[in-house]
Amino acid sequence: MALLAGLLLLAQAGVMASRAASAADLAALAAADAARGIASGDPCAVAAGVAGQQGATVTACDVVRGEVVEVATELEQPFLLGRATGRARAGPPP
Repeated sequence: MALLAGLLLLAQAGVMASRAASAADLAALAAADAARGIASGDPCAVAAGVAGQQGATVTACDVVRGEVVEVATELEQPFLLGRATGRARAGPPP
């Protein structure tokens, strides 16, 4: 029974990490569009809105060189092993 509980905790940690990473990816892509002028709004505000729709919060948002955005997210729902976080960077191709 303890082995099953351990496996379930590991599975939950994997799912939460994946959700946090996905939220960071989507938020960074949306923020990069705003930084390039493709979408309207402040890049970090756009990132926060997209992350919120995914059940995450933006813990850091930096616009680098005007068009590249780096975003860090954290899931709002804590789980037994701590908080799940994600990081992403998006911008135009080099």
